[in-house]
Amino acid sequence: MPLPDSSALGHEWTTLQDNHEHYERSSLLIKLSGIALFIACAALALDGLLVLLLLALLWLQEAILRTSQSRLGERILRIEQLLREAVQPAPPACQLHSEWLAARPGLAGLLREYGRNMLRPTVAMPYVVLLGATMLWFPFA
Repeated sequence: MPLPDSSALGHEWTTLQDNHEHYERSSLLIKLSGIALFIACAALALDGLLVLLLLALLWLQEAILRTSQSRLGERILRIEQLLREAVQPAPPACQLHSEWLAARPGLAGLLREYGRNMLRPTVAMPYVVLLGATMLWFPFA
C-alpha cells in the first residue's frame, strides 16, 4: 500500500489503516464464531439459556472491539485533516493514545460507547437473528 505522505503522519496513517482493516476481519471472525456456536449448540441440544448467554457475550466482545476500532478511525480522520492542511512544521505524529486520554470518558461514558457500538446495525444484526433463532429453536425449561 503506498503511503499517502512520506512523513511520520503518513506512516502513522498507514499503520492505523492496516489495523482498522484488521479489526474488520476480527469482527467477521467473531460473527462467524457466533454462527458456529449456534450450530454446535443446536447439534448438542444444549440449554437455550446457556446459548443466549454465550451469544450475548460474543455480541459484547464485538462491541468492545468496534469501540477500539472507532478510536483508530477517529485518529485516522484527524491525520487526514492534518495531511490535507499540510501545516509546516507538521504536527507531531503518533498521538493516538494521548488524544484519546485527553478526551477519555469516565466509566459511564465507556459503557455508553460500548452500548452504541452494540446497537450499530452491522454489529447487532447477526446477533439479533441468532438470539431470535435460539429462542425459537431451543426449548426453555
